[in-house]
Amino acid sequence: MTNTRSRGNTSSSEMDLHNDSLAPVPKEERTWGRFEVFNIWANDIQSLFGYSLVASLFISYGVTGYTAFAALITAGLLVMVLVNISGKPGVDHGIPYPVLARASMGVGGARLPAILRATVAVFWYGAQTYFASTALELLLVTLTGADSGGDTFMGLTTLGWISFLLVWAFQIAIFSHGMNWVGTFLNVAGPFVYAVMIGLLVVLWQKSDGQLWEAAQTIFAPENPTFSSEISGFVAIVGTMVAYFAAVMINFSDFSRYSKDTKSMVQGNLAGLPLNMVLFSALALLITAGAAVIYGEKIVNPTEIVEKADSTILSIIAAITFFAATVGINLVANFIPAVNGIANMAPAKLDFKRAGWITSLFALVIGGLWVSFISEVGISGFVNTLGATLAPLYGIMVVDYYWVKQQRLKVAELYSNDPQGAYYYSKGWNRTALIAFAVGATFSVATVWVAALSDLSGYAWLLGALLGGVIYKVLMPKAA
Repeated sequence: MTNTRSRGNTSSSEMDLHNDSLAPVPKEERTWGRFEVFNIWANDIQSLFGYSLVASLFISYGVTGYTAFAALITAGLLVMVLVNISGKPGVDHGIPYPVLARASMGVGGARLPAILRATVAVFWYGAQTYFASTALELLLVTLTGADSGGDTFMGLTTLGWISFLLVWAFQIAIFSHGMNWVGTFLNVAGPFVYAVMIGLLVVLWQKSDGQLWEAAQTIFAPENPTFSSEISGFVAIVGTMVAYFAAVMINFSDFSRYSKDTKSMVQGNLAGLPLNMVLFSALALLITAGAAVIYGEKIVNPTEIVEKADSTILSIIAAITFFAATVGINLVANFIPAVNGIANMAPAKLDFKRAGWITSLFALVIGGLWVSFISEVGISGFVNTLGATLAPLYGIMVVDYYWVKQQRLKVAELYSNDPQGAYYYSKGWNRTALIAFAVGATFSVATVWVAALSDLSGYAWLLGALLGGVIYKVLMPKAA
């Protein structure tokens, strides 16, 4: 999908804020329906980390299966409401998140939230590229019988490096053809992963001699559940899942701008979030239960289940599935926000492809250093801190669009550096938004580093968003 438009009468000031990655999507090119939006969430939920997360929820929080599923449905509905709110400006005006941020932060100030989101996305894009390469390496070993051991360079074997570079190049091939290819891959990967998971479940059902369903009902049940433990577990699971989707919530207009209309987005989110979350969680639970019956232990990592199965066919299918799932979530949660955020730093020079190459080159470095350095040093505090700063930006964006701007934007002025422009504010920065951001971000970051606030867990993001929004609403005059 291309976002080009005539440049014949465009001023130089507008060119400084405009490129094919940031331009409004023309109405005739907004072709995504419910299925495409549904598959955004299918790919965002379907990952090795997502599987391990939902499988472990039934163990870690000591709740019954009914409580866990109720919490997952509640979290899905809550996230759905939040992304419908943040995604509507994209549907209304066809603009991505970095451009939407200009309305509240200023045409210059929007670079701050865009680069914060891009930095988090770039880091995880590199890490997920490495994780996808491990699935490809498994596939190559299974198909060729090649030795995956031997000497290593920077923590990776020769086959490991070949796999990593192939995954890196594969993702470049997808993005170089634009959003049409990205959308096509997501539409194929989402249903495919579900088909394979159901196939794996059938195999485990047969091997368990029909005991799988009984095991699923009992294996994760706590011994002495109480009302208090069920409520606390429910609250914790909802918070964990909301925090898991927090990054995508803030930049959902990057995707919703391709939707045909608000109805398509809302229906796609309704099917995509609660339904995907419950379906994927149910499959993860049943597969984990089946593995527990067959192998006598609770295994929440699907790769360990495949290794124990010792089946060539299963290894091939699993490797392809893990690869598709990981690349899918990489494109949704990491690549698109990274590209748009980077493109917004210098729109006149960085178009979609150039920003994509920058993202990919960072991924090459981060993924290549993952085993030998990054995973050893550990920089979760750094990434979590950056992620926490995004919370108040959501609140500011929502309050500005719905309360201050009354859902009306002067789209042309979002691309203008004219000092008289509606979104130029003070030298391109909205000082009121900066104050609200600073206060909200200070609170959110404190929850990462201050032990006394650690109990807030995933709710720190929601509280940070609320704080940023409230402060902005109090300080920012309502538009006439």
